[in-house]
Amino acid sequence: MAQIFPSGWNDQLVSGAAQREVETLQVLQRDLPDTYSVYHGVHWTQLNKGFSIFGEADYVVVSPAGRVLVIEQKSGLLEESPDGLMKLYASKSKSVSAQVARTISGMHGRFKAAFGGQNYRLEEMLYCPDYRVKNPAIAGVNPTRIVDATRSAELVSIITTILPADELPLPCLDRIHAFLADELSLTPDVRAMVGQVAKHVTRVSGGLATWARSIECTPFRLRVTGTAGSGKTQLAIRVLEDAVNAGRRALYLCFNRPLADHIRRIAPAGSTVLTYHQLCEQVARRAGRKVDFADGRVFGMLEEAMLASQPAGDERFDTVVVDEGQDFRQEWVAPIERLLRDKGRFWWLEDPMQNLYRRETVALPNCVEVRAMANHRSPHDVVRFVGMLAGAPMAVEAAGPFTQSDVGLVTYAGSSATQATRDALDEAVAMGFAPADIALLTFRGRDKSMLPVLDRLGRYTLRSFTGDYDEHGAPIYRDGDITLETIYRFKGQSAPCVILTEVDFEHFDDLIFRRLFVAATRATMKLIVVMSERAAGLLIERMR
Repeated sequence: MAQIFPSGWNDQLVSGAAQREVETLQVLQRDLPDTYSVYHGVHWTQLNKGFSIFGEADYVVVSPAGRVLVIEQKSGLLEESPDGLMKLYASKSKSVSAQVARTISGMHGRFKAAFGGQNYRLEEMLYCPDYRVKNPAIAGVNPTRIVDATRSAELVSIITTILPADELPLPCLDRIHAFLADELSLTPDVRAMVGQVAKHVTRVSGGLATWARSIECTPFRLRVTGTAGSGKTQLAIRVLEDAVNAGRRALYLCFNRPLADHIRRIAPAGSTVLTYHQLCEQVARRAGRKVDFADGRVFGMLEEAMLASQPAGDERFDTVVVDEGQDFRQEWVAPIERLLRDKGRFWWLEDPMQNLYRRETVALPNCVEVRAMANHRSPHDVVRFVGMLAGAPMAVEAAGPFTQSDVGLVTYAGSSATQATRDALDEAVAMGFAPADIALLTFRGRDKSMLPVLDRLGRYTLRSFTGDYDEHGAPIYRDGDITLETIYRFKGQSAPCVILTEVDFEHFDDLIFRRLFVAATRATMKLIVVMSERAAGLLIERMR
């Protein structure tokens, strides 16, 4: 099995021609001996250059002796003209032979500068897996180095013929990997990948939003138990859209204010998005009660008002969606159900693994229950990480687009994680993540964390909840580039890069696991955990 550089090439982020390149990499990895190395450009750019690492080349294969084969792959249909083989790009034809010649010339220049003119051997190949070249003699490329659809099954054997395994080592052998990996500055094109990940996760996890909405029952009471990243948010939004498009009143309810604020930004116009206590506040004010959020008893008063309410006809809804249902109390269910009109549709979405408040599971005896246990959001190694911490097999399937994101583990001594957190932020930015892509989550909570009182951390400004509310009960935030939140307040949301910091505990128990599970599964591309030395020791022991 050949070595592939860089890793991450089999992440599920590509389509079209790029997907054909991944399929070729799968063949090369599987069928070439492990003494061969393959360098490729899928997902990757040359640092600060903005183009494929090898110009027009798709792969560079290196033999055990250090001989190099540059492979240019042209997927799809080609054209044969008097000027040679042509590829159509956006209604414009380009000469394949000119592209190959330009690539090889550029590579010769780099290799000669690095190793000297006599110390390396550079070969070329044109690979056309979808096209049969009818007249190789006029293709503009050496006919013996064209592997078209009629010879695609022989690709690996042709490569090993061009790059024999038993020839004497070339002078460049000891430095060839350093040249290809270091001097070309291989780095993931994170900015491009962020958008690809978001599209992939939305598309794939949206499957739940399709099949769950096809279920019919009378009365309509559907309870969806879905793991983190299974697509519950997409389902909620599509259900709201269905109702609004049909001219029906729709209500979305959750427990956390930050989640409600997030959903309000993406929910269809005409739907109502509230936390349960915001709903209670509306009911209390209609009943003439004074609402003072400075009073520590205010939330109990709001719940009492809701429990006693009997909504009028114009206050009821055709569709009610309860999200993060594991955060709700049993006594809240009846007043919510009273909000439904006759033949109304009631959706209850939950994930018991994210029950951080240790509340009893709500009984919904009249509900049809379905489960969705595939995590389409988090990298596979994040799912494996929390799986090792579980201490028992988990039913969660790792189905995210990233297979290897390399979970980052950073430790700190003493009680302050500030410097280690700055280092983690520097690491994330160096990887290519923009501040807006990073969520900094504190494991300690607002009252015990040292971070929420800070306006900035090193060179980074922090956007964080001040702990105060305005007269309408809306939380007041500091302005900043990087979002700082607690795990509890960030539930239901996600970010390309999640830095979980101030992780410290004396004993590992179920609540510690749940907090780690929730925080880790917020990440769509990268997770970095900043933890004390004693917490690290306990986690390592747990994962053995």
